[in-house]
Amino acid sequence: MRRNTQIDIKRALVLTATFRFLCCCSKACLLPFLTLYFRQLGLSPSMTGIVMATKHSITLVWSPAAGLLSKRYNKRRVVINCSLVFSAAAVVMLLLLPSVGTPGAQSSTCNTSDLSSGSGQSQLNVTPSIRSQTLSTHTNLLIATSPNSSISEWKLGPVTTPPNHNHTEHSEVSVSQGNSSEVPIISQTVASVEHSTTLVNAARNKRSVITSDPFEDQQKGSSGFLASLKEMDIQNQLFYLMLIIVLVWEFASAPLEWTADDGLYEYLDYADASDRHSSADVWGLFGAVCGVGGAGLVVAQLSCHVAATHASRSAVHFYSYAGLAVLALPVGVYLPLYLNRKRDRANGLLKGVQLVHGSPHALLCAFTIVLVGVVNSAVENFLLWQMEDHGSTELHMGLCLALSLLSQAVFPLLAGRVSKLLSPGRVLVVGAASLGLQCFYYSFLWGPWAAFPAQVLGTLSSGGVWWAVRIQCEDVATPGAERSVRRVYGSLCLHLGSGLGSFAGGFVAQRLGVTWLFRGVSIGIMAWCACLPLLQWKAPRQRRINYSRLLAADASEASDSESEPERDWLDKAMEDDRGNNNYERRIRH
Repeated sequence: MRRNTQIDIKRALVLTATFRFLCCCSKACLLPFLTLYFRQLGLSPSMTGIVMATKHSITLVWSPAAGLLSKRYNKRRVVINCSLVFSAAAVVMLLLLPSVGTPGAQSSTCNTSDLSSGSGQSQLNVTPSIRSQTLSTHTNLLIATSPNSSISEWKLGPVTTPPNHNHTEHSEVSVSQGNSSEVPIISQTVASVEHSTTLVNAARNKRSVITSDPFEDQQKGSSGFLASLKEMDIQNQLFYLMLIIVLVWEFASAPLEWTADDGLYEYLDYADASDRHSSADVWGLFGAVCGVGGAGLVVAQLSCHVAATHASRSAVHFYSYAGLAVLALPVGVYLPLYLNRKRDRANGLLKGVQLVHGSPHALLCAFTIVLVGVVNSAVENFLLWQMEDHGSTELHMGLCLALSLLSQAVFPLLAGRVSKLLSPGRVLVVGAASLGLQCFYYSFLWGPWAAFPAQVLGTLSSGGVWWAVRIQCEDVATPGAERSVRRVYGSLCLHLGSGLGSFAGGFVAQRLGVTWLFRGVSIGIMAWCACLPLLQWKAPRQRRINYSRLLAADASEASDSESEPERDWLDKAMEDDRGNNNYERRIRH
């Protein structure tokens, strides 16, 4: 009995497509909006860049290592199930972190509908109340925490308006119209409160120095990292806690895609159906579109009352991620996996790196993908910041990202016509230049929907680039090493560029702003695109013959009516080559 009749290929493909759909949908519900959540918590751009760079670095190193270990010890299913469970649990832990951002950071999104409808007094109603509440809270805290003092000594309380001052809660203009002399009184009171706070802190520090116990100092020094964490300000504490949780999360989720993809491919390859493995990518893209668009739509439809409670609207992204990951767990239990130990050498990642290193054109393509990763990191980390600054809500963001993914899916339909006009090397140049043009456009946004026209360029900047990479992989790969070469580009080069771009981009955005970050990366990649055609022209062309592709094409095109010499042209060529070798041996002897 043949091997492919012993395995239900249709069932395997259905389970593969379902698992890929759920996993990609789960990631798309959260990952595009993750940096926006960091901003709402109060992290700076540099802190956000460091966290995202750490995330990409763990994926770069741990994904292939975990895939190798799970294959060696035959624990792929255990790794997949544990990855789903622990990644969902780690994501929920992020919701336990408190926010150090300003109160208006979240309410600005809720007031978008009011501002768009022309209600111009919504912002004026908030400012005086927030200031009066802040001043009252500040004064009460000062009275409660002052050492060796009583309320009568400070004689300060919440600042209230005089009886003849009407409707002060409506706007700041009414304060100046009612009694202009109250404004300097409030200013002087605020100044006195701040001065008193400084004196209280100095007295407290002096008392702590005097009453300090050597035993307490020894305990404080022995506590190590926890003691240093307590001495930090609230923003640095939040940053380190966020970094630890992201480390745990990425350590749990990074092996999922790599391990599942290896097992599914080897299962289909065992059934002589490895050519149908790429069909799962379409379902993964469709799941990402549903995830990012659906999450943005659901979060945007929630009322401001929900956003003001403890369960903020951003929590929907995290619960969606965890829920879909748990939903994919039963599919992962029945996922068809196979372990083929004989393919270790042929499909090794090191073999793919050697093949790329041996081709100048492949090296140019690899460096281009590193730059694409740098630019993509700027877009993934800070595009939603730029959109939020120009009035976009989660609905605009979700639909914008979904349109970008759909544009990427359009390119395979146009690949036949594009290949007649441009070579794969030229498509790579045009795609990278389109990505730079997108970033340059993002630096000039002016409204909530302004980012949508640039998503059409995703057909070339994403779809065209990876189509050219796939053709490059087929040119340099030996039989059995195609997937390894593709992983060099799609995993190693891309995550390396994303990690470097996130780390450097965070500091650039911190110092110069997000607008100049987009302009800088766009100028950089477009300058490389101007030099790339010349480098491709000077690089020597080394093309390997992929005999497996030739045999597959010959088998599909051949028919029973063809003559025997036409069907066996490759066999005759190989026989002639063997005959020449035998003839040379006889001459030598």
